[in-house]
Amino acid sequence: MTTRTTDAAIEISSARTLVRPFEPGDAPEVFACISPEITRFMAWEPPPSLEDFEEVWRTWIPSIEDRSDLHLVARARKDGRCLGIVGVHAVRSGKPELGIWLRRDVHGLGYGRELIGSVAAWASKHLRVEYFEYPVAEENDASRRIAEAIGGRIAERRTNPKYHSVVYHIPPVA
Repeated sequence: MTTRTTDAAIEISSARTLVRPFEPGDAPEVFACISPEITRFMAWEPPPSLEDFEEVWRTWIPSIEDRSDLHLVARARKDGRCLGIVGVHAVRSGKPELGIWLRRDVHGLGYGRELIGSVAAWASKHLRVEYFEYPVAEENDASRRIAEAIGGRIAERRTNPKYHSVVYHIPPVA
């Protein structure tokens, strides 16, 4: 993993991916990756149109700019196509929350573990991190394996309208 961080840029790279903050120009490609299959285990529903998605991503921009909440676009290094979004939420809390969703056709290829691992390593180096929170639907075995692979342990359980979840605490990555 390599990282480039300046006052204006965050860029996180791993063997197969490149991650950087969401920008308005990413919206059409990110929107095209959203499907009911990927939002099954998400607290939100897929926006019905690109215009509806604009209402969502416009709320992201101020927190990306002030670095309080990061929505990061994950792209394949080899061809630049959008893979999904990695989130680092509650950045200043000391216990940032990690989250990820990936386009359906890349599920099962190890991108989730690679992306969460590289983003957690970047955050551990650049943010104050006591531990990461990683909430996952109890039935989402793939996301649970991501957390467990990088040292996550179940610390609590939560319920939301769509599913029951477990919250992993993941130690900072050295």
